[in-house]
Amino acid sequence: MTSEAARSQPPKTHRARLAEFAAALKNVPKAFRLLWEADPWSAAGMSAIVLASSALPVSQAWVTRLIVDGVLKALRAHATPWQGLRQVAPYLAFQFGLILTGSMTGQLRLLTDRFIALKLGRLITVRVIAKAISLEARWFEDASFYDKMQMARRQSEWRAHAIVTHGFLLIQNALSLISFLVVLIAFSPWVALLLFTAGLPTFLVQCRYSSLSFRLETWRAPETRSMAYLEQLLTQDSSVKEVKLFGLGDPLLKRYDDMFWKTFREDASLAKGRSAKSLGWGILSTLSYFAAYGYSIYETVLGRITLGKMTLYTTLFSQSQGAFNGMLDNLGNFYENGLFLNNLFDFLGLESRVEVLDSRTRPAEDPHRGLEFKNVWFRYPGSSEWALENVSLSILPAEKIALVGPNGSGKTTLIKLLARLYEPTSGEILYRGVNLKYFPPEELHRRIGAIFQDFVRYHMTLRENIGFGSVEDMGDLARIEDAARQSGADAVVPSLPRGYDSILGRWFDTGVELSGGQWQKIAIARSFMSRGDILVLDEPTASLDAEAECEIFKRFRDLARLKISILVSHRFSTARLADRIAVLRGGRLVELGSHDELVARRGTYAELFEIQAQGYR
Repeated sequence: MTSEAARSQPPKTHRARLAEFAAALKNVPKAFRLLWEADPWSAAGMSAIVLASSALPVSQAWVTRLIVDGVLKALRAHATPWQGLRQVAPYLAFQFGLILTGSMTGQLRLLTDRFIALKLGRLITVRVIAKAISLEARWFEDASFYDKMQMARRQSEWRAHAIVTHGFLLIQNALSLISFLVVLIAFSPWVALLLFTAGLPTFLVQCRYSSLSFRLETWRAPETRSMAYLEQLLTQDSSVKEVKLFGLGDPLLKRYDDMFWKTFREDASLAKGRSAKSLGWGILSTLSYFAAYGYSIYETVLGRITLGKMTLYTTLFSQSQGAFNGMLDNLGNFYENGLFLNNLFDFLGLESRVEVLDSRTRPAEDPHRGLEFKNVWFRYPGSSEWALENVSLSILPAEKIALVGPNGSGKTTLIKLLARLYEPTSGEILYRGVNLKYFPPEELHRRIGAIFQDFVRYHMTLRENIGFGSVEDMGDLARIEDAARQSGADAVVPSLPRGYDSILGRWFDTGVELSGGQWQKIAIARSFMSRGDILVLDEPTASLDAEAECEIFKRFRDLARLKISILVSHRFSTARLADRIAVLRGGRLVELGSHDELVARRGTYAELFEIQAQGYR
């Protein structure tokens, strides 16, 4: 829902707002549990600081009263200045100690709060990333998922820290307020009631605008993500060539700027309304303070209280009203930040739906059987079109099979289902006679070595770029070098300043940029690192010429002579190296056989092969 739609929504009822307030407050203990998990020592230290700080205001006010009354007593007794000073000296020393304690706790609070912010932010970031890693690929096809992740990442770290900070302040204000109340109620219950209720309207205004702010931020998450995308598009090396060539810089920057000013106007309107109403009700709170102040002067003039007590009460009037308003403000912050933390906990509550069948019923693997796709149907989430329709295909152990067909025919989809990045809508996939649902995803992924057309260019060392294909072998340089030789990536090593320890890409200092073909050979080397039983190359050689691609697939075939191998290529000169070729069209398996058999049939494969062959004549 866009921010325009947000403005058209009907206002919430009081019951709905109360329910929303209660739901937001439920996130407060969750935030404190995160704090305890992130940094228990800082949590305990901040609790001690709060206890010490809460006792300081009333203690200082009480000592000030003793000092004032001590001075008046000395004046009435016509004592010498030295005698008067000596009479209040213990109180002055105690006041100095209180002030020193306040300074120390203030510095300790800043230091501890810094530790809390860093460690809490780290924990939340790790949790969000870990959750994203645990979810299936289907989530990443859903725009609303990106909105949730955007809100969780963008708001949660400082919102959780804000809840913790305001939580400790709320406890401190509450403890201080209890001590104030004991003194003020003894003076006048009505004055105490006046001071404490005058801040309620401002609190309600803050809650109202906190709700509006949350709804606005949530509804315009897609717009915020669009701004982040435009910023990335205009500043990253992967897009800079086209941006400059097509003159996209100024129009895209203008689009970004228009979106910024649109969101700014919405925020400014909200902030102005909040400030105006808060100021109006704040005047009422100020008037209540001066009414209590005037009453204490009246009582002093009548001789009912001493000047020292008047000083005590007027100090407590200000401090108690500040503490009470601070409590309300902290509750308002709980409400607003708690609303935003819903995004974090909702995101962390997402669950993977990868079904893993009970291992106790898992059949024994049959090494004489390879891969079997049985009546597999699949459509992508949100799509009404079938990506695969009733595909049945058996691949023998150690067989090399090529998948060919026009774009969108279902070749890559078949690989995604094999890796369980998606689940078939119906049908089943078996490996060695065992349904893939019996394999936990991490076990299955260890058995598959794959490289895709849209492979990742890791802006890390060459050793890591190749070694990521088998994380457990990252320290085995000989194995990494062998994989590089198999793919031809070793040719780039002599030009790198630190060999296999050179950083690739231009994102970091000392990084070396490579050509598209060099990156592809490194990606292929990564797949050659795999110790898996199944090797997959899904069109990763688009930047290589036909001769280089053919040579790599020959090496691939030799390397995987005892493994099931699946290669996807648009080049039929490469596909003919496979034992069999599976031809897909419109999500259906339309032909299956060797190159010679398929050419002889004069069907789809022969037609496509002839079209491509004409391009080389």
